[in-house]
Amino acid sequence: MPFDTLIHNATLLTCNDAFGIRPGGWVGVSGGKIQALGTGPVSGRAEARECIDAHGGIVMPGLVNTHTHLPMTLFRGLADDLPLPAWLNDHIFPAERTVIRPETVRWGTLLACAEMALSGTTTCCDGYFFAESVAEAVHDFGLRAVIGQGVIDHPAPGVPDPARNLSVAHRFCSRWLGRSERIRPSVFCHAPYTCSAKTLSGAKRICEASGLLFQVHAAETRWESEHVRAVHGASPVGLLARAGVLDERALLAHCVWVDAADIALLAGHGARVSHNPESNMKLASGTAPVARMLEAGITVGIGTDGCASNNDLDLFQAMDMTAKLHKVVNLDPTVLSAETVIRMATIDGARALGLDGEIGSIEVGKQADLIVINTRAPHLTPIHHPASAVVYAAKGSDVQTVMVAGSVLVRDRRVTTIALEEVMAHVCLASRALKNRA
Repeated sequence: MPFDTLIHNATLLTCNDAFGIRPGGWVGVSGGKIQALGTGPVSGRAEARECIDAHGGIVMPGLVNTHTHLPMTLFRGLADDLPLPAWLNDHIFPAERTVIRPETVRWGTLLACAEMALSGTTTCCDGYFFAESVAEAVHDFGLRAVIGQGVIDHPAPGVPDPARNLSVAHRFCSRWLGRSERIRPSVFCHAPYTCSAKTLSGAKRICEASGLLFQVHAAETRWESEHVRAVHGASPVGLLARAGVLDERALLAHCVWVDAADIALLAGHGARVSHNPESNMKLASGTAPVARMLEAGITVGIGTDGCASNNDLDLFQAMDMTAKLHKVVNLDPTVLSAETVIRMATIDGARALGLDGEIGSIEVGKQADLIVINTRAPHLTPIHHPASAVVYAAKGSDVQTVMVAGSVLVRDRRVTTIALEEVMAHVCLASRALKNRA
């Protein structure tokens, strides 16, 4: 059978239900989807329009970053080594007022897309302001994404009147619903302490009307947990449950300060969680009880958060951190195995976004969102177990080829869809306003 693209001479890490690993494997792609896969010789190889030789490397589903703020590449390294309230109120919010405009959001987003693609991420879930500009940039780059318009009960970039926050979000969702096969709109409420119950419920209604994902930060810090309990008499998760926003189309980022009752609420409502280990560590927010969440049956994906609080968008680094952090916190080396963590970064991440029927595993009929990892390197020699190599040894910089919907976005470590040097120059230009402000 002829293919548009044939990837061969690979070890396939399928991330399917059986977590199948196929040495000497190949994947045939046509019409943007996986049409066939197998091992050994493949018929139709000579007829494929393009053959990609993996040179014995690992081919796996593209990674799914379940929590990002893409334009915040503009703030990379701006306010490091600070607690979250000071970081947010004294530095990030003022910086946003200074430089966030539709054009700067576009450049910052394009830079983020390049960084993610070059480190193996093919899908992300974003929440920020000027979501139109974010969506257009991600679409133009070629990645797949859930894009959320930011909602907060304070003046915000693009929404100086908080009374219009929901109408702006609704307009964005209406414009992008069905507009692109790779872009799905969403609403991103900042947090239970910055959004009223009325705002939370209103945002959820927008999402419910079209089956969209509802996003919110939740239980990120001890301060948030104590503040929300003092004001509302409930935990952040309890407050979200009271507002009626928890269900299988709700994605909560962080969930660090959650107790057994919170976990039961999340599990009972089918809500999903994005774990952001590096951001949580850097801001000293704490460690989310991921092992207990998984035991409760909660779907947990992995996110990087934005570059203002993490400094990079490399999910390979986040996978390594996730596996090791929870082993030491639980004093148990068997907690969060390499296979478990890979699932979190692929099929479970896709499930958290409601996209597991389309992406997250190498299976016939799914979208051809694939990455090729170059294993011809000292730090990947030898490979006894491919899953272990991916989590504990591989780097984002080992990603050689990236494909989304059958289109090659990275070839031999070069971005194919944008002029990267131009994007970097525009981001540096935008950052000068921050230096002048300081």
